[in-house]
Amino acid sequence: MQQKKTWSLPNGIDSFREIREEDYYYVDKTLMIKDFSIYRNKVTLITRPRRFGKTLNMTTMRDFFDILQDSSAIFNGLAIMNTEYADLINSRPTLYLTFKGCSGVDIEALKVSLAHVVKEAYYKYTEVFAGKVDQQDYKYREFYQILRAFEEMDIFKKDVEKKINSDSLKRSLLVLIRVMSEFYQLPVLLLIDEYDQPLLEAHKFGFRKEFSEVIYGDFLGEALKGNESLGQSLLTGIQRVAKESIFSKLNNVSVYTVVNDLYASYFGLTETETKQLLEDNVLILTDEVKNYYDGYNIGGASIYNPWSILEYINKKELEPHWINTSTNLLIRQLILSAEPSFKEDFEELIVEGIIDVSANLEASFIELGTPSTLWGLLINAGYITVIENIGLREYIVRIPNHEVKEEFRAIVGLYTKTDGDQLTSLFNALFNKNMPRFLKLYRRLILNHVSFNDAPADSENKMAENSFHMLFLGMSISTLGMYQIKSNRETGDGRSDIVMTSLQPTERPHIIIEFKQGENLLAFAQEAMEQILEKRYYAELSGNVLCVGVAHDKKKCELISREIRVDEYGELT
Repeated sequence: MQQKKTWSLPNGIDSFREIREEDYYYVDKTLMIKDFSIYRNKVTLITRPRRFGKTLNMTTMRDFFDILQDSSAIFNGLAIMNTEYADLINSRPTLYLTFKGCSGVDIEALKVSLAHVVKEAYYKYTEVFAGKVDQQDYKYREFYQILRAFEEMDIFKKDVEKKINSDSLKRSLLVLIRVMSEFYQLPVLLLIDEYDQPLLEAHKFGFRKEFSEVIYGDFLGEALKGNESLGQSLLTGIQRVAKESIFSKLNNVSVYTVVNDLYASYFGLTETETKQLLEDNVLILTDEVKNYYDGYNIGGASIYNPWSILEYINKKELEPHWINTSTNLLIRQLILSAEPSFKEDFEELIVEGIIDVSANLEASFIELGTPSTLWGLLINAGYITVIENIGLREYIVRIPNHEVKEEFRAIVGLYTKTDGDQLTSLFNALFNKNMPRFLKLYRRLILNHVSFNDAPADSENKMAENSFHMLFLGMSISTLGMYQIKSNRETGDGRSDIVMTSLQPTERPHIIIEFKQGENLLAFAQEAMEQILEKRYYAELSGNVLCVGVAHDKKKCELISREIRVDEYGELT
């Protein structure tokens, strides 16, 4: 009996050639080359979340088309070689750039970082041109002038003194494409991976507008628009930066986001691919694995997170993997600083798992200011996924899987200033009906929430009351999996604040919580309790129910609790 092959997994390896030559496990995505060749868009931009295979696909495109390579061996047996496009292999002058590592705390440092990326390409083609072209030929003269400007970046010892002439940088990409085309007498294929990383860096350090207007728009714009030496270009990134000068200069960009079907199956893993990958590594695709890592709807295709699947195969443990990527911190910061209306919808999404939102998919990290742009960012970044387009920029969205939901719970913990241990103690006291301990822990948490306590109240104290309501709702998200949570829903004869339906009612009671705001704490707590009973907020429940009336007055709070039993018809027994 033939022994089953033990595969090496390419975790963190995104070089197609390395994966093939070192015989790592490879999921064949090469038919993307066919689609790219069929549609022949002049400039194509594909936006996808991080760790969804963008770089691997870009190096695949590079290694297939690059006229400087011999790639027949590494593409042998793959799907593209069984198509009429197989004869395009190693047929085009190909310029591949990745801006993934571009960084800089000021505009000069970022310019130098960007120039270093292009300089490496200049060095490569200096070797190609060596002895074959005249440096003084007007067709190549500017190429060598820019090369010398790049070389001068390295003569300074102090980083703060490293500078690059802006005009040289802005023209460098255009000039390089022109001389490549002149040399081969063929149009050039331009591939740029993580094209938006320099803009993200510029935004992070506060000079995005200056960098974009002075440098980046011309750097890419001149190369991509009206350049007869350019055959096709493919860019990848997390989002389209709609308002940046790069795109104000371009009208020839074909953009494919997570809602478009073209190229949908090439980024991430389809269910068939995931199932086969797991079986080849002596694992099976269980419902638990699906719940943790599936759920992305990309162009109508059900897609799994490839990074997380590979990490799961390696570690054999269901735990968050993809969340710990470089965009995570920024996403957290943006949600924490979002306006209250966004946070209310955000918490509803976590509780309900689905919500209708207005989302601008052309939004980016650097264009935020409204909930629609932040929702668009979360969609593009893979934190939520679109179920249905229901109108102009109107979408039904959901959290794709348990892995992302865990991150959302952590974010809510950050802006409610709570941690897992605090919440565990708080809710254990509530589940066990230990109300003195619950009140003690709850008061302790309230003292740490000055922003909630000091919220201005209208004449009926509703705004302050809603602040505490939203605070507790945010904290109760930590109980998902044990409780189904409903907030501000029509229940019985009224609209309840929070109803927590136990998913194991024999182990934990159902819980109803009503909030009031006012100086006479016990009176208002009693009023909240009476409202629960009079409005029959328990009507949809059955079994043991813990009713809690909570009253707040700035940093003070009191509660009144009562246990009731409800029959299968929603009536008190």
